[in-house]
Amino acid sequence: MRLPMSLDHALASLRNRVQGGDGPAAIRKRKAGPAKLLLVGYLSYVVVGWILLSLPFSQAQPVSALDNLFTAVSAVSTTGLISVDPGTNYTLIGELVILALIQFGGLGYMTMSSFAFLAVHANLSETQEETTRTAFGLPNSVDPRLFLRSVVLFTFGCEAVGAACLYGFLLEAGDPAPLWSAIFHAVSAFCTAGFSLYADGFVPYAGHVGINATLAALSLLGAMGFIIVVDTVRRLAGKTRHYGFTSKVILRMTAILVGLGTLLIFLVEPSIAGLNPADRLLAAFFQAMSASSTVGFNTIAIDQIANGTAMVLMVLMVIGASPAGTGGGVKTTSFAALVALVRSTLKGRANVRFFRQRVPDAQVQLATTSMACYSAFLAIGLFLLLLTEPAARFETLAFEAISALGTVGLSLGATGDLSPLGKLVIIGLMLIGRLGVLTFGFATATPDGEEGTASGDDELAV
Repeated sequence: MRLPMSLDHALASLRNRVQGGDGPAAIRKRKAGPAKLLLVGYLSYVVVGWILLSLPFSQAQPVSALDNLFTAVSAVSTTGLISVDPGTNYTLIGELVILALIQFGGLGYMTMSSFAFLAVHANLSETQEETTRTAFGLPNSVDPRLFLRSVVLFTFGCEAVGAACLYGFLLEAGDPAPLWSAIFHAVSAFCTAGFSLYADGFVPYAGHVGINATLAALSLLGAMGFIIVVDTVRRLAGKTRHYGFTSKVILRMTAILVGLGTLLIFLVEPSIAGLNPADRLLAAFFQAMSASSTVGFNTIAIDQIANGTAMVLMVLMVIGASPAGTGGGVKTTSFAALVALVRSTLKGRANVRFFRQRVPDAQVQLATTSMACYSAFLAIGLFLLLLTEPAARFETLAFEAISALGTVGLSLGATGDLSPLGKLVIIGLMLIGRLGVLTFGFATATPDGEEGTASGDDELAV
């Protein structure tokens, strides 16, 4: 079976489903079961990781049970927020546990298990197929079997090449453990986890073009999603002449967001003003890329950035990465759909269009719902943090909450100082962010009964 990864096919498929009555109720019914399975799967990973990190052989020095739980959730959710430094508080075995949690969390709960299942069986079960679609946000036209094979092979291939490049650069730079550091950070970058074995992140390598470029390439490849990767391969192989609609949106939105973020940080961040223009541009690009891809690495001291830079990073973190990838956030395609909705409304158009392509009403509704749910979870999480951390500054907690829900991992320095209740709030936000706000809603919401017959339509003042 061919793998029509471009969303041109998916749009036609979804349009037919919508015309056939596959509306929000049907979508919710189809997604609820797989969503609950994903939730249970990620929680299982967390519990196993928590237990392993709590064992004496994983700890270089005593770490509390709550901090072990925090680290396990941060790794599984590929966030990268840390309450204790993993490079000094955990042994090599503990770091291996964290790396395994990042890998399984980044690829997704169903990816490795389904891939192993395919190694023995020819086909996936209906539940496995639907769960894979739910986990990656795949359109109905994509064959989950071929997608899973492509995902696993591409992931390990990119991580291997990235690790080899990092090893050479770190060896040249005099890193005391270049091989392990290269492997760990290559996986962390591709899975957009942001975990680092260095206490100061990559600040010491802010001017190293090779390390910055390798980490950026890995992070963007993971964040832009596997749909665009396979679409690119099909184009290079001559199976299609053009990128699909989704690929075009992802490429353009990523370029716009990272480019605009780079320009703004270059102009407003005073901590890099003393660098030469090339290094200043590199630092601005890396930080914009880090927030947009939700990888969470840093080459500048985040706890010392200006308010304007913090605002730029928060906007990029909310929008986040792209669907069918390893990053978090609202997603670039959902943001694009909302931008198209606003433009179409202001221009008085009956249909929502983006790049001259009509966006089906069902997708616009899902994008709107996603943003609404995201805003609600963020508001609730921030409110709870304000209650548990009365001495902290509002903007510091807002940055922390956005970073946790977007599974980014950047922090203004509040993570280590959070109270136990504050850490539990962040843990909840990280889990919701990894599962996805819509998937979490499908997993936890109680379905309504049959809709009654409306007595009539009436206007609502807005």
